[in-house]
Amino acid sequence: MAIITTRYNSNCLGGFVSFTAVIPFEDFGEDFLNPNPHPYAAENPMRTLYLLHGVTGDEKDWLYGTRIERYAKENKIAVIMPDGNNNFYLDNCETERWGEFIGKELVEVTRALFPLSHKREDTFIGGLSMGGYGAIRNGLKYSETFSRIIALSSALLIYDLPDYTDDDPIPWRRRAYAERIFGKLDNVPGSDADPEQLYRDCAKEMKIFMAIGTEDFLLLQNRRYRKFLESVDADLTYLEEAGAHEWDFWDRNILRGIAWLTE
Repeated sequence: MAIITTRYNSNCLGGFVSFTAVIPFEDFGEDFLNPNPHPYAAENPMRTLYLLHGVTGDEKDWLYGTRIERYAKENKIAVIMPDGNNNFYLDNCETERWGEFIGKELVEVTRALFPLSHKREDTFIGGLSMGGYGAIRNGLKYSETFSRIIALSSALLIYDLPDYTDDDPIPWRRRAYAERIFGKLDNVPGSDADPEQLYRDCAKEMKIFMAIGTEDFLLLQNRRYRKFLESVDADLTYLEEAGAHEWDFWDRNILRGIAWLTE
C-alpha cells in the first residue's frame, strides 16, 4: 500500500493544487511472501475511484475520517482524493475551472502518474456532502469518463437556493456565497449545475449509489433527487438509515459504495 500526497501546477486552476492517492500496489503482486519484481505491469491496471471531500475539508479528509486505506486495499481499487477548496467542484471563472479539473485534468494527470485503467467501466467518482454534489455533477457531465457515482449525504443545494439570504450565521448558507459559486441563482435551473438537467443530458448510461442519514439536515434534498431519478427510471441504488452528517455514517457507506462498485 502506498499513500502519496503530491502537488502540481494545474492548467484548470491557474496554480498549484494537491491530491492524495491511495495505491494498493501490493495487491498486484508486491506481497511479502510472494514478491513480484514487476508489480506495475501494464496488464494489471487498477480500477480507480476519484473521491471528493465536503466543505471545509481537504485532500486528506477521507484518510482521517474513514478507513478508506483499508477499503482500497481489500477491494484492489486506487483512490484519488483531490483538494477541492470550498468551490462545489464547479467552473467559476477561467482560472477556477474546478469541474473540468475533476472531470478531465485530474484523470489525465493521475493516469500519467500511476498504473490506472483507462476504461470507463473501471473509473468511478464519489464524494460526501459538497463532494456528493460534485460527484453527481461531474460524474454526469463527464459521463464519457465515469461509469458509476457514489453520492453520500449530497449537498443538493439547487433545491434551496431561492430561499438563501445573507442573514444565515453559516457562511456557506449565505446568498453571497451561493452567488459566487453558482452565479445568478435564477439561472441555475436547467444549467450544467442542475443535477436533474445533467441527468437528462447525460451522454452515457450511469449507475448511481446514494446514501443519506435520517437525521441529516440534507435528507429532504436527497429524497427529492431520488424521486426525480426514479421518475426517469435511473439505475439507482438508494439507502436511508439512521445517521447524521457525520463520519461514522460516511465510513459505513463508503464501504458499501465500494462493494457496489466492485460487485
